[in-house]
Amino acid sequence: MSQPKILVTGSDLAQPAINILSDFELVFAGKAPSEDDLIGLCETHQPIAIIVRYGKITSKVIDVCTNLKVISKHGSGIDTIDVKTAEQKGIAVKAAVGANANAVAEHAWALILACAKDVVYLNDRMQQGYWDKSTHKTLELKGKTLGLIGFGSIGRRTAEIAAVFGMDVLAYDPFASECPEHVTLTDLESIYTTSDVISLHCPLTEENRELINKDVLEKLKPGVILVNTARGGLIDEEALIEKVRSGTMGTVALDSFHSEPLEGEHKFSGLEGIILSPHIGGVTGDAYVNMGVGAARNILSSLAS
Repeated sequence: MSQPKILVTGSDLAQPAINILSDFELVFAGKAPSEDDLIGLCETHQPIAIIVRYGKITSKVIDVCTNLKVISKHGSGIDTIDVKTAEQKGIAVKAAVGANANAVAEHAWALILACAKDVVYLNDRMQQGYWDKSTHKTLELKGKTLGLIGFGSIGRRTAEIAAVFGMDVLAYDPFASECPEHVTLTDLESIYTTSDVISLHCPLTEENRELINKDVLEKLKPGVILVNTARGGLIDEEALIEKVRSGTMGTVALDSFHSEPLEGEHKFSGLEGIILSPHIGGVTGDAYVNMGVGAARNILSSLAS
């Protein structure tokens, strides 16, 4: 008797996760599956579950599945899954919440520090033969205010690190009812107008799409650092580019974008004042295992219920 099948929308999965799913046949979709690829694989294999790494699980993908019971995200963000269609068909949607929290928080801090200390700019200057010690000053973070938009597991870990730097921490999250002593829960307006550094850590929803728009950007303090390791859709990218070009912001660091991957010439190419990384915040060896194991366990628990 053949094993039930699980579609993995990627080319690999951590061995501990594979071990957990030993009673299933795993079908790998490759590193960059298109909607047509996923539709074809679902039609052919009729998986009982899908582990979502790359690509989108659209209504068209879900509609061709006759045996699908659970869609399990290899990570925490489920905006690449048509949750509404899944729910209508009685298909569970699960996320490996917190599995990559430490990795993403550390990457957020790598970007915050790169911005505050002008690491990329000064490296470029040094490579060009300049020695700017007498003419350049960077930002000291102690006593400055960090504003966190989103206070789940990633935001909380980011706040813990901020405490070590001696920063004041504000956080906005409509679902958070309590916080550590060194964090103050507040409203978005306070974060926009008082933060020296703003870091985004919330999921992308239709309600908060382009949360950071032209009007919001005008409210920010001069020289503010903005870091996004969450979802690209949270920021109006054209408005951000215009604001950066105005010279009134500090450095911006982006790890996620409206459309991914960025390839060749794109809107951020050659733009000074923005540091880019390829949506790699949650991509560490430890997080890879944690997310795979979390996704696998979510499948087993869903199928058992």
